[in-house]
Amino acid sequence: MLREGDITDIFDGHFYGPEDPAPVGCGDCAGCSACCRNTGDTIILDPYDMFMLCRGTGKTFQEMLEREIEIRLVDGLILPNLMQHHAQPLLPVRTEAGAEDGGDHCPFLSAAGRCTIHSFRPGLCRLYPLGRYYTEEGFVYICQKDECTHRDKTPVRVRDWLGLEDLPRYEAFVQDWHDFKKRAQAAMERLTIKSQESVRRYILQIFFFHPWLSDIDFYTQYEARMEVCRDALGEIL
Repeated sequence: MLREGDITDIFDGHFYGPEDPAPVGCGDCAGCSACCRNTGDTIILDPYDMFMLCRGTGKTFQEMLEREIEIRLVDGLILPNLMQHHAQPLLPVRTEAGAEDGGDHCPFLSAAGRCTIHSFRPGLCRLYPLGRYYTEEGFVYICQKDECTHRDKTPVRVRDWLGLEDLPRYEAFVQDWHDFKKRAQAAMERLTIKSQESVRRYILQIFFFHPWLSDIDFYTQYEARMEVCRDALGEIL
């Protein structure tokens, strides 16, 4: 999800690359799950997130819909996001002021306040409290201030914090998906309401509803789908 506004209001004043240490270490989040609670509909999922969730949980997009994920209009497209649950008692979240009720929480958070999908968690969860700042040349990483409440953070190399096997290929996908969404959003302004709906549903279908094959490399599948999508929407985009 794109954020508007002055970047100086949200970051620590430094730009980071994959090999740079950033102040994000927090003792494996022991005793804290604050970032998994009360996030509303802000954890937007991209195609890679959906591939990993389907492979990791063994569920299809349709099986998770309205249970763990929901869809809504965001950045001009219909995209999925993690839902918030309040269906089970959780251990209180510990803050600097003490323990307090955790409120709504991620559907993949255990009763003990631990992530049950940590090895295949969504990209926004991997980043936190980092973010991406996009420029004409690509993107850099930023550390969002006042996000994580843990005080004594230790430096961790960005590459290690993200924990992805093929980071260059993942970053290329992230940039491509970002650029595609921006073009699609701009195209919506030139279309009729009926055409907008058709394009949005087509993109949702090809990148999310259509099953991802867990035994085939994600990037190969994504590139093939994107080629089909660009061919179909070429004049529009």
